[in-house]
Order: sequence, then structure tokens, then C-alpha cells
Amino acid sequence: MDGVAHECCWNAAAGRPVRLSLLFRVFSMNTASPGGIDPRGWRLAGIGPLAKFVAWGTAGYPRVVRRRLKIVNAMALLIALFSVGYAGVFAYHGMAYLPLIVANLLLAAVALLAPLAHRINDIAAALLLVAAEFIALFFFVRELGHNSGVQINYIIAAAVAFAIAGMSRPRLAVGVVVVALALHLAAWFAFPPERARIVAEPLLLANLYISSAATTFGIIALVVGYAFTVADRARAEADSLLANILPEAIVERLKENPDEKVADSVAEASVLFSDLVGVIVLAQQLGAARTVAILDQVVTEFDRLAAAHGVEKIKAIGDGYMAVAGVSRQQPDHLRRLARMALLLPDLIGRLSAVHGVELKIRIGIAGGPVMAEIIGADKFLYDVWGETVDLASRLESHGLPGAIQVSDAAREALGDSFVFVSRGPIEVNGIGLMETWLLKEERQAKRAASS
Repeated sequence: MDGVAHECCWNAAAGRPVRLSLLFRVFSMNTASPGGIDPRGWRLAGIGPLAKFVAWGTAGYPRVVRRRLKIVNAMALLIALFSVGYAGVFAYHGMAYLPLIVANLLLAAVALLAPLAHRINDIAAALLLVAAEFIALFFFVRELGHNSGVQINYIIAAAVAFAIAGMSRPRLAVGVVVVALALHLAAWFAFPPERARIVAEPLLLANLYISSAATTFGIIALVVGYAFTVADRARAEADSLLANILPEAIVERLKENPDEKVADSVAEASVLFSDLVGVIVLAQQLGAARTVAILDQVVTEFDRLAAAHGVEKIKAIGDGYMAVAGVSRQQPDHLRRLARMALLLPDLIGRLSAVHGVELKIRIGIAGGPVMAEIIGADKFLYDVWGETVDLASRLESHGLPGAIQVSDAAREALGDSFVFVSRGPIEVNGIGLMETWLLKEERQAKRAASS
């Protein structure tokens, strides 16, 4: 009779319902990517050329609305397909069912033309389908009596109404549900078996009842399952976005207590600052587009190394990069983590410079000590780390040498004999004064491993 209310079509020869595979394919429309979310849009799993029909009339609408309209079109397609199927079933059983044959064919025609209503507004097609469905179901019950079970399909409206009307129109969705309930009850009480206009075969009535019950249970389960799937994907998307803004430990804290004000005082942590030398001149020579492409690759490689060493990136501003260790979670070896990462950066910049045919050098500064960490702002918020240790690391970088890693005397002592240092001697540091600094050269363990 219809694709949404009667998703099980009938085999005319055997009287058996066809599998639910097509409906499952329609509800397999999703945003696809390794994480389940694909901003490029929707795909139709297994539908093939029918995808054009599902996308018909949705162009020009916002992405969220377009997704809902595709669901409406998919339902319209199912209505048309299964209505034609039911028309064939009733034709197989004889011309006594001519009113039902004609009604199903008319319903199929309305369903196929429904996407044209998207030109009116984003709800017109859905209202057209609902009206056609409700009228057709009531007509079928009047012709066959309530023993056919066709009126059970009205229950589907409780789940489908919100999917096709959208959560922005709750009154409309509730109205559709109320009308469906009223028609369900009216069909039951108004059309007992003795008032049926067509005396149908008992086996056909039994099959129709089974079909209606199976359809109702199946579609409600699919809609609810789909809703949970979309909610899970949205939550995963939000988690992924937060993970790109905040450290994982901070994200977990906010999940547990969303109203918590994140402001931590950390007694011992390490901070790394780096800056590329020659980027301004490079930008003037290469232009903005190519310079940005190079910087993007640099930052991407830095992020990869940070993740590999358990280091937290705080921010990248232009050609500058800031990372910390031991801030959002305790890491007894926080200074060693940053030192090992830092030792890889000059060679990395050298390789990338060779690949792009440019001349770049990197300055790096590392310091350890107490820091403050907090989430700043409510809109476009930022997780930031600050304090004297941060200022010192920044100044060690800005007063450093191209291609070198400069650390404070305290950081050298904390790293101990595991690393090789060269004294740079006392240097004048703005805002601090004269201080002893060291250049980090290599890790002794790495040197022994290379020689062996």
C-alpha cells in the first residue's frame, strides 16, 4: 500500500513479505568518514541511481535541512515503490480489489511528485506525504475492515513525525501524532469486519495484519536506532573538536563537571617555545599561499612529534610553536619528553627546507618550573599556560641561536648527565638580566645506541 506504512511488499505468488533491505539502505544514509562524520555531505549506501531522486529538490537548503529533506524524499520513494507493489498484489487477487489498486497507484504518483513541493518550503513535501498517507490508510481500512490491521500503521507517525518535521517545529510534529492517533482510533471503531466494503480472503487479511505489525515495529526501531546513531556521531564530533582544542585530561574533566572552572597551579612542568628564522623574508619571496602551505606542514609535523612524545601543544601562532609537558597530567619525566622532542626539530626543519627548496632555521627555548594553566574565555575559548617559567622559555627562544636549543641552567641540572650540553655562558636576557644558559646537543643514550 505504501512504502513507510507498509515497508514489506508482498510476493504475489507466495504471499510472503519481501525483506526489509531497501528500508535499511535508506536509513543507512549517514555522514561517512573514519570517525563517522563527513562534512562534505551525505552518501546513499547501496541505493545507486536512486540517489538522484533522494537528493531531488534539496539543493539550496542548509546542510541540516537538506539532510532532513533527503529523508523525506527517501520515504516518498519507498511509498511509491511499495504502493506499486501492493497494487500488483491486489491485481493478482482479482479485480474485486480495483479500488485498492487505483488508490495505491494514485498514492505512488503523489509520492513521486512530492519532492517538487520542496520548491514551496522545507516542510511542504512532508505535509503532502502525511496527508496522502493518512487519507490512504483510512480508505484502506474502510475497504477491508479493521481486521486487516492497516490502522496499526498510524502508530508509525509517533516516530516519523519528528524526523520529517524537524525538531524546530515540535508543535507540528505533535499535531501530526495527535491526528494519527485520532485516525487510528476512528478507523478501529468505525470499520469493524461487518462494515468492510470488500470481503477479502482470510489469508490476505492475515498477511496484511502481519505486514502492518512488522512494518510498525521495524520502522519505529529503525527511527529510534537512527536517532541514537546520529546522537552518538554528534557526540563523537564534539569530542573530536574538543580534543583538538583542549588536552585530553581537561576534556575528561569538563565532561565530568561541565561547570568547573579550569584554573590549575602546577608546581613542576616544562615549557618549549620554537620560532622559525627567515619566515618573513620567505613570505615576501614566495607569497602567502606557498608560505602558509609550508608552515602548515611544519606545524603538522610538530604536532605528530608532540603526540609521539606525550607532549601537549598549547598553540601555534604564525611561525611560533608552544608546547608543554606535565601540565594537564602528571609526568615525572616531563622535561626529558620536551628535550627529546626538541632534539628532533632542527633536523626536521632541515629536511622540510630541502623538500621545499627554502632556507629555514629554528630557534628553541626550554625551561622548567611552576606554571599556571586555565581555560580563558567563554566564546572561542583557549586553554593557555602562563607564568614565569613560560616567560623564561619564550625569552630563551628569542635570545637563542638559529638551529640551536637553548635551556636554562636549572633545566640543564634537571636533565642531568643523560644529555650533552655546551655552555653558552652568561647572556643578557630582557626582563631577567644576566643568566647562565646552555645549548642542548644530544641525548647520551641515543649517542651510545648509535655507536653500538
